Amino acid sequence: MQENNLTTVTVFFLLGFQGSQGLRISLFCLFFVIYCGTICGNLLIITLVSTSRNLHTPMYFFISQLSISDILVISDIVPNLLDILLNNGGTISLIECITQFYFLGASEAFECFLLTVMSYDRYVAICNPLRYSTFMTSGHCLILSIVCWMFGFSFIFIFIIKTAKLVFCGSNIIDHLFCDIVPLLELSCSDIFIIHLEIYVMAIPAIIFPSIIIVMSYTYIVVSILRIPSNTGRQKAFSTCSSHLTVVSIFYWTIFSVYAVPTKGRTITMSKILSLLYTVFTPLINPIIYSLRNKDIRKAVQDTLHKFMVS
Repeated sequence: MQENNLTTVTVFFLLGFQGSQGLRISLFCLFFVIYCGTICGNLLIITLVSTSRNLHTPMYFFISQLSISDILVISDIVPNLLDILLNNGGTISLIECITQFYFLGASEAFECFLLTVMSYDRYVAICNPLRYSTFMTSGHCLILSIVCWMFGFSFIFIFIIKTAKLVFCGSNIIDHLFCDIVPLLELSCSDIFIIHLEIYVMAIPAIIFPSIIIVMSYTYIVVSILRIPSNTGRQKAFSTCSSHLTVVSIFYWTIFSVYAVPTKGRTITMSKILSLLYTVFTPLINPIIYSLRNKDIRKAVQDTLHKFMVS
C-alpha cells in the first residue's frame, strides 16, 4: 500500500559539478578538449593498426580493440556531461539512465576481459616464443576479441534486467556526473539485496578471475625475463609488455578505488573525481601510453606523415 501511494520516478536530475558559471565553463572547455583529444588519439591508433603492415600483429590488434572501447566509454559519458555543465544540471529519463550505465558497464567489463587476453598474449610471446605464431593467429585473435565483446555485454545485460525492474520514488536528484549504479540504487524504494548480491557474484568472473590471470601471467613473465642472461635482452623483453602493464595498473587502480574501497569518509566531490579517472582520463591516457612508449607506433605515425607530405 505504501509503495502504491508513492509517486514513481521516471525522470532523474543529474547535478554534475555545482559551482559558479565561470567554473562550469572552465570545466566544459577542459572536458571538451579531453574528449576531442581522446577521440582523435584512439582513432589514430585504430587507423594506424588497420593501414600499417608493421602493426598487423596480435598485440596491436588488441590495442585497436581497446581504443574502440575507450571511444565508446568516453562518448557515453562526456557529451551528456558537457550539457550538464552548460545548464547547471540536466534531466535524464530512467530508460536513458539505465542505457548509459549499460554501455559504460559493458565497455568496462569488455576491457577487463581484453586486458586479460592481452596479458596472455604477452605471456605466450615471452615465455613460449616458438609457439607464439601457432597460438596467436589472426583467426584466434579475432575469436578472442569477439568473445570479450560478447562476455562484456552479456554480463552487464543480465544485471541490467534486474536493475530495470527497480521502483524509484521520492527524490529524483542524482548528485553525480552520470548514471552510475551506486547513486542509482540509493534512490530505489525496492529491495536491493539481490542487486548487491548480483554485483558480488558477477565481480568474480568479470573482475576477480581476470585479475588473477593477469597477475599469474606477469609472474611467469617476470620470472622468464630474469632468466635472460643479458641486460639488453631483459630490457627488450620487458619493453614489449611495459605499456600494457601500465595500462592494466591504471585501469584496475581506478576501478577498485571507485567500487571496492569503502566510501565512508569520502566526499561527494571526491567520488565524482574518482569516477572521472576511469571514464574520462583513462581513455585519454591509454593511446598516449601506447604511442609514446612504443617505437612501432611512433614509426607508423612518422611514415604516415611522410606519405602525406609527399603526396
